[in-house]
Amino acid sequence: MITSSTGRSRMLAAALAATTLGTLGTFAAERAEASPAGTATVTGSVRVFYVYSAQDEIRFTFDAQAAPFSRPLPGRPQGLPTDARGTVRISHRVPSQNLTVTADAAVDCLVTGGRSATLTAVVTRADPEVADWVGRRYGFSVLDGGRGGNHDRVGFSWGVGDLTFDDHGTPVQAPVGTCMAPAPFAPVTEGALTVHPAELPPQ
Repeated sequence: MITSSTGRSRMLAAALAATTLGTLGTFAAERAEASPAGTATVTGSVRVFYVYSAQDEIRFTFDAQAAPFSRPLPGRPQGLPTDARGTVRISHRVPSQNLTVTADAAVDCLVTGGRSATLTAVVTRADPEVADWVGRRYGFSVLDGGRGGNHDRVGFSWGVGDLTFDDHGTPVQAPVGTCMAPAPFAPVTEGALTVHPAELPPQ
């Protein structure tokens, strides 16, 4: 047994080195999962539970990929680091009315952070009952909870508090800016989502 102060110092130094290397290894693994060289994606098809329409069947299918600096804008000809492409499909079945409506939207923005992501998409096609959705941008948030989708969640901008007020104080639906979405408030009840994170690219 080593009992001298020199021996104890060596043991402490070895333990500290092992701990430091372990921490650096964990940090490197986390960085590898979200490396600048990777491409951020959100994929999956799910049904969610929406507490204010508990009997309805609401489904989302996501196929979104980051495409930085690919969408030129006035004053920003190089586009934005959060530019993205892909699709979101929305399906809402209302059993009480024997009605199902669907819509497709084109993704224009995506940002990730660990297992979470926010994205926006502009509706390009909608069933006649929701034809006024066409041209609108909607926001979505996604939480990839792992474990086969048991802890996944989705948020959608029209589901909670998407309001602003006109000059008379009357509440109206607010426009949604790129990559803006509420927290993922709706738990997934079927299916699974996968978020592949990536760091924002340099300007």
